[in-house]
Amino acid sequence: MYDPVQLRTFLAVAQTLSFTQAARRLGVRQSTVSQHVRRLEDAAGRQLFTRDTHRVDLTVDGEAMLGFARTILEAHERAAAFFTGTRLRGRLRFGASEDFVLTRLPEILESFRRDHPEVELELTVELSGTLHRRLAAGRLDLVLAKRRIGDTHGELVWQDALTWIGAPRLRIDPDRPVPLVLFPPPGITRARALEVLEEHGRPWRVACTSSSLNGLIAAARAGLGVMAHSRGLIPPGLAPVPARAGLPELGDVDFVLLHGRRRNTAQEAADALAAAILAGGDRLIRGAGAIGPLSGRNGA
Repeated sequence: MYDPVQLRTFLAVAQTLSFTQAARRLGVRQSTVSQHVRRLEDAAGRQLFTRDTHRVDLTVDGEAMLGFARTILEAHERAAAFFTGTRLRGRLRFGASEDFVLTRLPEILESFRRDHPEVELELTVELSGTLHRRLAAGRLDLVLAKRRIGDTHGELVWQDALTWIGAPRLRIDPDRPVPLVLFPPPGITRARALEVLEEHGRPWRVACTSSSLNGLIAAARAGLGVMAHSRGLIPPGLAPVPARAGLPELGDVDFVLLHGRRRNTAQEAADALAAAILAGGDRLIRGAGAIGPLSGRNGA
């Protein structure tokens, strides 16, 4: 009843909330994306998206379709692997940015390991900038991380707005430097926060620096300052800073998958994990804060 090709297109739109971005990810025309979504809506007999010239959003039925689409595609992939007799093997070095420590990424990794038990998965959790460097140096095979503004490399998983967040009762004094809770260099959100404050002539000071997202969250919850963070990944206990604080807009951020240079069994495993992340990418946002922390550097 439901075409896997149309379901993959649906997931791409649901995760990027953009027909244009979904077309780029899938390597097809935007008209093809629209056609796939329309045919899936016809098959379901329900509208899955509301859309106008500025915005795309999931309907209630679209949210329901997310779970069904993942289940159908996962069953499709398992059946294909079973009947083709392919079994992935080898060592896969996967890097995930600190942004994902409180998301449902562990569920995706657990499912991947269950489906591919002969793949030796090594996990590195680090800052996005650090992961980019390790990938370029050949020390990782696949990376899920943010990319810098203006960069075009990588396979888009989703695009989100950056926002200022802090403790709900925190008040920012417009006459004093903005207290910042920051990742250390080469943190991408750190660089963006400092850049926009400098552009708007807003004085700032560093209230806390930590390479651990949990450390930054603790500092922000304690009211030490504000931090730049993805709107879709706001941790429990923190909230967007009200517009009346007068902090400048931070713009958007892209979360992407980037592949390493090794062309062997590791690359096949990387391709399979990338496909699993793309299929379940919406859970990384909608499931934020709903599961225990992702842990470990150089260890699954």
